[in-house]
Amino acid sequence: MIAAAAHAAAGPDVAGPDVAGRDVAGPEAAIPEAGSCPYMVLRKPDTVREVLHRPDDFSPANALLAVTPLSGQSLRVLQKARFALPPVLASNDTSTHAGIRKVVAGFFTPAKVAAMEPRIRELARDSAARARALLDSHGTVDLVQAVAAHPPAIVMMELLGLPVRDLPQLKAWSLDSLELFWGWPDPDRQLELAHSAAAFYHWLRDLVVESVESPQGQSPQSPEQSCPNLFKALADHGLQTPEICSLGYFLLIAGQETTTQLISTTLFRLAEGSRGISWGEGSSALKARDLVRHVLATESSVPTWRRIAARDTELNGRPIKAGEEILLELTGNHGFPWADASGNERVGPTPYGLAFGSGIHRCLGAKLAELEAAVVVQETAAALNGIRLQDSAADWLRLLSFQAPRTVTVERS
Repeated sequence: MIAAAAHAAAGPDVAGPDVAGRDVAGPEAAIPEAGSCPYMVLRKPDTVREVLHRPDDFSPANALLAVTPLSGQSLRVLQKARFALPPVLASNDTSTHAGIRKVVAGFFTPAKVAAMEPRIRELARDSAARARALLDSHGTVDLVQAVAAHPPAIVMMELLGLPVRDLPQLKAWSLDSLELFWGWPDPDRQLELAHSAAAFYHWLRDLVVESVESPQGQSPQSPEQSCPNLFKALADHGLQTPEICSLGYFLLIAGQETTTQLISTTLFRLAEGSRGISWGEGSSALKARDLVRHVLATESSVPTWRRIAARDTELNGRPIKAGEEILLELTGNHGFPWADASGNERVGPTPYGLAFGSGIHRCLGAKLAELEAAVVVQETAAALNGIRLQDSAADWLRLLSFQAPRTVTVERS
């Protein structure tokens, strides 16, 4: 059974992340026009937060469902791979969620995240040095591939006690799976993506079995020491292999690809010079952090997320029918205080907190992602002096719930 993949969250005419729609917040509230978007679109931060804090009324059951219906051919490819995504964490609306979340949260404690900073900085400096060498030898360098792609994946695997391997393939699989589940591929492209997802699932299942049988991983802080790995911890909690694979499938994507995307967007805006912080100022830890938080508030890598009404209820006085699907705008409607190049404070109405969700399903890797992005941006800005963005009209990844520039190519100014 392909629990998440075998169902479609929307019809073929689903709109993109900038679909029209009004918030349910007063007499002018309305569902988007028929045919333009299959979701009730909620934009106001207070309303979004309320939905996220009412999981009994607004279930996460549709959070990981494919936006575009999967064709029979694509389903057969996944079925042959024994692809299965039972609800375990992000889409779990049962009583098992809290216990599973506690196991996973144990790998993302504030102490463990803080202890990873020296390793993150080491990886960021190494990547920045390679980017500088490429810039010197070729005249240009794509910062997405040079500095944003691999450090988050390495950090994620090490933090989870898993072996770091096959990184280029993992990155390709991640992008393909995001497009398969949150994009609008035509039938031929969808079939390609299904084959990619099947290959990723084969790789993941082998990794799960290996990790459960060899429960000790290498400590990233002390290579001579061992530490428990996540998959073994989940098995000890009572999860079976398909459940561990389901959790691992999206965790290994979300835990690193969305951070790569956050770094990419921040570097793009820094090189573009459009957010009041110059490239040179980006080498300051404080300025790098401020810019990352500004991006999180205005155009994070996960700008929207989905919920579905679990039962008849109401929101801001408006009745909501069971089964109604909701698209929550997490970022883009949120201001953020920051200083421009002259030191003048520019203030928006709300902080960036909803970028990682809220409530019992809030992203467990929020602090890690923010730390990684700030460190990589800072080290990249420090290593590459006197550069400018080569193409301000670069192609962007635009999916229902994910966005980032595909390239951030810079050259000497």
